[in-house]
Amino acid sequence: MTWEILKFALLGLLACLLVVAAVTDLRARIISNSLNLAIALLAPLYWWACGIPFWPDVPLQIALSIGVFSIFAGLFALGMMGGGDVKMLAALALWFPWQALLMLLIIMSLAGGVVTAATIIHHKLARREGPPEIPYGVAISIAALWLVGERYINQFA
Repeated sequence: MTWEILKFALLGLLACLLVVAAVTDLRARIISNSLNLAIALLAPLYWWACGIPFWPDVPLQIALSIGVFSIFAGLFALGMMGGGDVKMLAALALWFPWQALLMLLIIMSLAGGVVTAATIIHHKLARREGPPEIPYGVAISIAALWLVGERYINQFA
């Protein structure tokens, strides 16, 4: 029972970190490295609380995170994403198995469309110069919070 409490406490802490990431990205268009590092460093504790076997699951999670980082670093190089967004996605990839990560990316894409549209509308209404900066960390946080919430709710099913 104590492992379950630790597991859900870590998910709650992750949810708090995601809210902080969304708020700071919305306000300042920045997701701090320390926040992303905290998300990444809490993942091994979560693996331990969940009883995830070291071999082959832990190396697979790390490889998944490296793969996500590589793909989205390419989008960063093309100017399509911010560096904090890329690091946050790589850190979150440590928390979720590949199936849940695919769901995160789908939800993130849908939420990202809404965030982008809202940002562009706000940018036009405020008559700001230059291209708008999209706070994509908000969409990433919404998607991850969706999955975290699902893990809380599905424990009762």
